[in-house]
Amino acid sequence: MKKTLISLLSATMLLTGSTTLLSAAQGKNPTKPFLIQGKLPHLTMLVKILWDDEDLALTPKQQEELILIRQHTMASVNTLKVKIIKLEAQVVKASADGKKPTDIKKMVDEIAALRAKATMTHLECIYNTRAVLSADQLSIVE
Repeated sequence: MKKTLISLLSATMLLTGSTTLLSAAQGKNPTKPFLIQGKLPHLTMLVKILWDDEDLALTPKQQEELILIRQHTMASVNTLKVKIIKLEAQVVKASADGKKPTDIKKMVDEIAALRAKATMTHLECIYNTRAVLSADQLSIVE
């Protein structure tokens, strides 16, 4: 029982994710790090919401796998997001300072590459989450 409770608390902490650093870095306007905005599902978020749902009926093995997928995804995306926010601020400052677009291009290209990487991480998360869930479970979350 104690081990189960600790596992459940760990899962909750991992699924919740840490937003303190991102909130501080973002200010009032949150930035999404993805190239594709609002058109791809956030399956692990939906699973998180339905974690204890009787109809979803996640097995302990599925829960472990889903926690690992979410942990990897959130860590990767959060790291990329912080880098993107910093680079965007540098581009804005450079533009305001009158820098030539050719002098800023390298940073813009780096932002684009980071956003592409974040999008690929999101796509991998969707794919991996779908691979863990059964067809019946997918019909509940999608």
